[in-house]
Amino acid sequence: MQSWWSYCFALWVCGVAAASAQNATTAYPVKPIRFMVPFAPGGGNDIIARIVGQKLTEVWGQQVIVDNRPGAGGNIAAEITANAAPDGYTVFQFNVANTIAVSLYKKLAYDPVKDFAAVTQLASNPFMLVIHPSVRAKTVQELVALAKSQPGKLNYASSGNGGSSHLVSELFKTMSGTDIVHIPYAGSGPALNDLIAGQVQVEFTAPSAVIGHVKSGRVRALGVSSLKRIALAPDVPTVAESGVAGFDASAWYGVVVPARTPQPVINRLHGEVVKILAGPTRQRLEAQGFEPDGGTPAAFAAYIKSEIAKWANVIKTAGIPAE
Repeated sequence: MQSWWSYCFALWVCGVAAASAQNATTAYPVKPIRFMVPFAPGGGNDIIARIVGQKLTEVWGQQVIVDNRPGAGGNIAAEITANAAPDGYTVFQFNVANTIAVSLYKKLAYDPVKDFAAVTQLASNPFMLVIHPSVRAKTVQELVALAKSQPGKLNYASSGNGGSSHLVSELFKTMSGTDIVHIPYAGSGPALNDLIAGQVQVEFTAPSAVIGHVKSGRVRALGVSSLKRIALAPDVPTVAESGVAGFDASAWYGVVVPARTPQPVINRLHGEVVKILAGPTRQRLEAQGFEPDGGTPAAFAAYIKSEIAKWANVIKTAGIPAE
């Protein structure tokens, strides 16, 4: 008899726990949400997080706090999120750097696939291929021909070793069959400054950072790195349509939560973010060079895996050593 009552009591406890969990996910969110951003304020990651976070705050009436945790190429914020409670109150702006990190670091304190549940891809930010006006090329085809005629004579700037601008440039070299020398800088700002000054000749950089200099004639835009043209510069062709078939590489930003976060919470977060990206916020993001997305969790999870594989191949081909 005692075992029977014990069994019934256990069932009751499980039922109460399940009901409590269901009520918690149905009511989500009931307290502030921490939005982990892996880089310092002012960059693309920070800008899009604050735009989306502010809209979520307005919709839900719960503050979405942008928590900038720069360092280790985005790995510090990722590790904090991976170890956070899987309740939807810590979300992370997963980005291209986290897929690069798999091959760039010998040891990671998190698994970019197993430790997170994908919510949605927020947006991408294609690179713009720009050159100093002294370079005798008006198109991507002409730049490729010039580089092939003078192997190792042209150079390109990047924001630093192992960064996305470094790797997209190496992808371009591989796919175009060119030999262009890498000049790493401590950030995209110094790299662009030296490009404008003519100290370096080629750079893949953020369109929003360089479009003013393109319009003033300080630099020349040859192409954008996405498969389609961007709203910020519709007259600039893609690199792919300009002779390097299939070339596709962008900085991108998405939302993930710790693994084992309840599916109703993921669905709620996904639904609201997609609504935000489909509304007036879309035009605001496009004006700053972003290409809004808002796909399904499954699509974003698959994209993350494909990016890990793509950048692993680039790193291997370029011979970039793991740290």
